[in-house]
Amino acid sequence: MSEHKRPRGRDWRIPFLGISLLVIALDRLTKMWVNKHVVPTTHIVVIPHVLAISHVLNPGAAFSLFTNSTDPARTHLLLTGFSILASVIVFAVLMFIGRKFTIPGLALALILGGAIGNLWDRIAYKEVTDFIAVTIIHYHWPDFNLADSSIVIGGMLLLFDAIRTRKEHQPASEKAAQTSENSQPKP
Repeated sequence: MSEHKRPRGRDWRIPFLGISLLVIALDRLTKMWVNKHVVPTTHIVVIPHVLAISHVLNPGAAFSLFTNSTDPARTHLLLTGFSILASVIVFAVLMFIGRKFTIPGLALALILGGAIGNLWDRIAYKEVTDFIAVTIIHYHWPDFNLADSSIVIGGMLLLFDAIRTRKEHQPASEKAAQTSENSQPKP
């Protein structure tokens, strides 16, 4: 009896890792450009009152969390350890689910690239370079970088997929109830 192997689809793990590497490379290049061309604590206006390229050195976590820690060395050690652990876990999960293209696989690739991008700064410089400054009306969002953006976009994709998957797996009776509720005229 001859053994026939079923043709398998493309294995997406290498392309997903390529996305992670692209995020890391873009993060490094943008941070190197900012470090060379923008004086720390200054900014270059891109869109007045909305967007600027800044240069902020952040010893804390995303969005400047823990920046004013009373024990910066301990905070650095904890953030670095957490980043390493998170990167290893995300990598492992990506290798497990990444055989086929899925939204969670893409999300994890973005998160992995962002986590390693900021981890690189944390290990090499003990602080992360943030350079995207956004102001919405009178609120100035904490400065961030491409790695942070990649992590947030990955997280949003995971959330989107979880909501989408939940609706797809919703029992038919619940779908029918929602449809009839939505079709009822509102008083």
